[in-house]
Amino acid sequence: VLPKQNGRVAIVTGGTRGMGFETARHLASLGMHVIIAGNEKEEGRAAARTIRGDGSTGRAEFLYVDLTSLKSVRQFVQTFRSRGLPLHVLVNNAGTMLVPERQTEDGFEFHFALNYLGHFLLTNLLLDVLKQSGKHGQCSRIVNMSSATHYSGIMLMDDLNRRKQYSSHGAYAQSKLALVLFTYYLQEHLSAGGFPVTANAVDPGMVDTALYDNLWSLAQAAKKPVAKILFRTPAEGAAVAIYAAAAAQLEGVGSCYLYNGEKRRSADASYDSELQAELWKKSCQMTGLH
Repeated sequence: VLPKQNGRVAIVTGGTRGMGFETARHLASLGMHVIIAGNEKEEGRAAARTIRGDGSTGRAEFLYVDLTSLKSVRQFVQTFRSRGLPLHVLVNNAGTMLVPERQTEDGFEFHFALNYLGHFLLTNLLLDVLKQSGKHGQCSRIVNMSSATHYSGIMLMDDLNRRKQYSSHGAYAQSKLALVLFTYYLQEHLSAGGFPVTANAVDPGMVDTALYDNLWSLAQAAKKPVAKILFRTPAEGAAVAIYAAAAAQLEGVGSCYLYNGEKRRSADASYDSELQAELWKKSCQMTGLH
């Protein structure tokens, strides 16, 4: 049972479909004003209409952003800021998996850019709004969508774009490990400053979403019967993000890696404070943040 969120504002990236849509829909049902951030305009507007038609007590609207483009992320933040809205919840949900080797317009490896770096920039550009919107006893919350794949992730700090030896699985795992490292380092900054904002990473488990569309054809065929038995539905996968965004039990609690609503130990590498700091510094350089 989650408390009502009337008057609170949330941004959910990748909220047009799958777990992102289910997260947005549920937060709106709790009374939130939810902004769906995505790069599919028609799909995004349709998602917002569907949520509004559900009879939610909250609001839903769509704003365009391409998280693989640093310019687009900055434009999105500028548009959001022009609205003068507070921001109480940021769910960094958008992602991709097992994409063949490719670079973004800014020259970054695709998994790293979409899953992590775009969210790193988005979060930092919105951080002052989150700080101003939160208050002690009712903190603003940042929820980063990681994956159990991060346990096999290796941060190649001298080659974050993985140009030397590309592996789609390795690139995906690295991006999800980066999100956990980012979560812990960010929470340390927030706690040290006494800011009323928490940051947590969540693991939704194996969920039957469009993320698996990049599997090669035989793997796709093999996955379908297995998914019906073993995989979670998007609504089930979204539950952990919704819990992190709204549960009373997590009020004021940060630096968690959550699975099934419980705190779990993340990969050993994710607790490496030097690695956290080095990734933060390189991420600032890549995105042009001071």
